[in-house]
Amino acid sequence: ATEGKEEASAAENNPSRVPQGKPGERSSILYSAGQFFFEYLVVVSLKKMSDGRYEPKITYQFPKRENLLKGQKEEEERLLQAIPLFCFPDGNNWAPVTEFTSETFSFVLTNVDGSRKIGYCRRLLPSGRGVRLPEVFCIISCLGCFGLFSKILDEVEKRRQISMAVIYPFMQGLRESPFPAPGKTVTIKSFIPESGTELIELTRPVDAHLEHVEFQALLQRLSPHLILHIFASAVLERRLIFLAEELSVLSQCIHAVAALLYPFTWAHTYIPVVPECLLDTVCCPTPFMVGIQMRHLEQVLDQPMEEALMVDLCKGKILRAVGDEEEILPIKLQNEMLTSLNRHNNNNNVHTSEQVNALVSEAFVQFFVRMVGHYASHIKWSKNGSGTFQERAFCKAIASKTNRKFVKKFVKTNMFSLFIEEAEKSRIPQEGK
Repeated sequence: ATEGKEEASAAENNPSRVPQGKPGERSSILYSAGQFFFEYLVVVSLKKMSDGRYEPKITYQFPKRENLLKGQKEEEERLLQAIPLFCFPDGNNWAPVTEFTSETFSFVLTNVDGSRKIGYCRRLLPSGRGVRLPEVFCIISCLGCFGLFSKILDEVEKRRQISMAVIYPFMQGLRESPFPAPGKTVTIKSFIPESGTELIELTRPVDAHLEHVEFQALLQRLSPHLILHIFASAVLERRLIFLAEELSVLSQCIHAVAALLYPFTWAHTYIPVVPECLLDTVCCPTPFMVGIQMRHLEQVLDQPMEEALMVDLCKGKILRAVGDEEEILPIKLQNEMLTSLNRHNNNNNVHTSEQVNALVSEAFVQFFVRMVGHYASHIKWSKNGSGTFQERAFCKAIASKTNRKFVKKFVKTNMFSLFIEEAEKSRIPQEGK
């Protein structure tokens, strides 16, 4: 199962320290300890239709929700209707099989109010003899912590091979446990027939903003040079399309790209794996970051698309570009980041994914610190404690011409505005003023 674990290190984009935006503009995945681990566990199975195609349907839901108010019910219904589509985004061309390598991936659903829920999925073949169809166990949660949930899915898969009945007491125990604070562990008691009571320890990483990301996934597939082109496009909130066949690769890499923007947050359309029936998302005139299975490439290329950056994660190359990606970031800083990324690539002493995460994240955070780290000294505070950002003075304060040119574009992005909006609110008025 180690292979599955590595696959499972995809993650959610990184809102641990994000600005509050207007509804619909940003993710609100919370990191507060003590809340429910998850909202639902659903099982999605493929049902054969009269025309011979297979359609994904929810065949089990835990816990059942009966006592919802009307408004909640509609929201919940919408959520539950969308889940099967994202658990089997690869269309209806399934056939029963005898062997199937289980895979782990995740998707993100955005609610009407702009808050986001994550679906953590394990697609597996139920135990049995003869040909059968894969099914997906999907945990819906507001919490972004991929490593933790892939460990939970390991437990679910282990139990599934014994019997469905053994899964629910475990999930019930999990539901009754509080979500741990960063660096803390929660222990779940779990009884399995034949093997008795087990204690399962779930530990959250200390660094909350990296607990759902795996930069190694990007470094394995793309050169540092290409990663910087992608980062440059994302920073200016352009349209980004990633292609790969495996769902795990798509969700891993897209989550990693979104995490490069920390402490800023991608606030636009964000679909790590686009279901086949939603492929026309690529025609949107607004910014998006989406993952598409390679088998749909022809279909995508036939769409009337606006300019976009299209990245092939299988071959590690760019299929389509705007053309100016090389010139977006100031060249001096670009070279420093390249040196830094190449160091991680060639450094054989760095083994753990946590170390790689910390080093890569540091390189990109430093970029933002050097470019816009002086923002706080350009917020003018009034007597009542409200702040106003002085954009012109802020840009003027940058000595380097090339840096200033970049920052003038960056201040116009949604992610910068949301960040500043939050900063303007965050000063507590001092007493006696």
